[in-house]
Amino acid sequence: MNKIGILVLSIGVVFASLIVVSCDGSNDKGTNRDETQAFDGGVESTRMAKLPEVTQDLRVKSTEFSLKNEEAPVPPQCYTKTEGVNNPCYTCHQRYNDRDTVYRSNKLDDGGIQGAYAFSEIGINNQWKNLFTDKSEWVAEVSDETILNYINQDNYSALKSSLEESGWEGFIPDLENFENAGSAFDQQGFALDGSAWVAFNYKPLPSTFWPTNGSTDDVVIRLPRAFRTIDGEYNQDVYMANLSLVELNLKQLEQIEVDKLDENILQKDINGDHIYSSDVNTLNAQSHYFGDAADHSIVPQQFPVGTEFMHSVRYVGVDENSNIVVPKRMKELRYMKKIKELSESELDTRYATERKEKLMEDLPSYVNRGDLGLSNGLGWLISGFIEDYDGSLRPQKFEEQMFCMGCHSAIGTTVDSTFSFVRKVTGPKGWKYIDLNGMQDAPSVTQTEGEILQYLRRAGGGNEFRENTEMLEKWYNADGSVNTEKVLAADVYELITPSVQRALELNKAYSFIVRHQSFIHGRDANTLPANNVYHEIDESIAPLEPEHRLFGWDMRLNWN
Repeated sequence: MNKIGILVLSIGVVFASLIVVSCDGSNDKGTNRDETQAFDGGVESTRMAKLPEVTQDLRVKSTEFSLKNEEAPVPPQCYTKTEGVNNPCYTCHQRYNDRDTVYRSNKLDDGGIQGAYAFSEIGINNQWKNLFTDKSEWVAEVSDETILNYINQDNYSALKSSLEESGWEGFIPDLENFENAGSAFDQQGFALDGSAWVAFNYKPLPSTFWPTNGSTDDVVIRLPRAFRTIDGEYNQDVYMANLSLVELNLKQLEQIEVDKLDENILQKDINGDHIYSSDVNTLNAQSHYFGDAADHSIVPQQFPVGTEFMHSVRYVGVDENSNIVVPKRMKELRYMKKIKELSESELDTRYATERKEKLMEDLPSYVNRGDLGLSNGLGWLISGFIEDYDGSLRPQKFEEQMFCMGCHSAIGTTVDSTFSFVRKVTGPKGWKYIDLNGMQDAPSVTQTEGEILQYLRRAGGGNEFRENTEMLEKWYNADGSVNTEKVLAADVYELITPSVQRALELNKAYSFIVRHQSFIHGRDANTLPANNVYHEIDESIAPLEPEHRLFGWDMRLNWN
């Protein structure tokens, strides 16, 4: 059974399985099974105990264009108390000294933030109030049965019709059965509905998107029509060849393994052996794409115009064997579309402007294209949907959308403003729905030590705030050092997924935010108020002492 990448099983079975889980969170991962029975929200949902009600006056009022936190693009993690030694900052803020030999389209080089705060006067004060809210009474009030019923309900399927009925002019999700996670795709990751969405298997970025910190997720990509057709007709060889070229380009590889491409269809010698073969397993770097996109040149480390991403952020599901899985309910559905490829001079100008704005402590601003989303200034439109009070998905309001913008426009480690695709398992093995089971702790391409092992050592905990006690107990020794031998023996699934008890608590804590509609105050699923977080930044204190700063880390991974 795929642990991350399969639907949660029938809720009655799931709840029964919880009874036999030991108090210390140990569990039997179970055996592989080919089929799962999804909870369908039918008879069970009519018996569901509802989440606690919240009166209108306690729900946050956020209008279409209101902006209470003008530094909303600065995420909560940037307010971490590092004590000068704990460094979770390097995964976002980097400096590279290899630019003479390695091409990087991201020219920000913001690694100096590891050594000095660069907040505006407004940003000095931490606006993420949910970090400091005690949600323990709420968590105690929500039963295990209630939260399991809730997260196994489908809130995706109704989104398309609700948007169409409202006259929505932006992106309308068109991937059928996406609520069913991995079941919506074939073994190569291609959507079964013919929509041309493709799932890929990637390693979640440390550590906000580790399931142990509150969410499971998946990402799918779709290239424009011309990149999947030849002479106007859909052709999977053409599509897979172009997807592989995008991967090769973004990762800056000279050659990539592919799965049986036909050079006679592509009309190109793609592996350099000077003959056309119907069964080619390697693809060399090219100057142009294939098929009906053959006149489209490859722009270094940029996706083609028209590339789309959907990213579903979900609750932490549990199956009948107490495995952590991807459930039906989505916390958010995020969408990005590439609308412009930037020239080198445009990239230089955009990143120079960002550096200048940081130095001048200017407030962030983005072009608002209404239903189409916010422009990040680097060629992408970004939009998203989030849970309403009743759990249905709705378009994010302006300030809620601003929450996403900093990470997709103003940090130095992204590749063409994105995170997940360059972290895909390289080659054919990475074309499938996300599955952390058996995945190796691959190192960054610039390092040799496993990435998760390095993060645990550098950050001092299993999340930025060092308040994930389960991770501290599981992977650290009594003296605070990392249990290296134990970490090296584990796969990614074991390293970053929570116990059943923690999964349920994280889901309950997040339901507090949904019911209060308080997303503008933060989306972290903490139960108790955070201690290792500043209410106010003292800019006279360096975030990290020089010996604890890490430069040269690359979010791309070495899967060899």
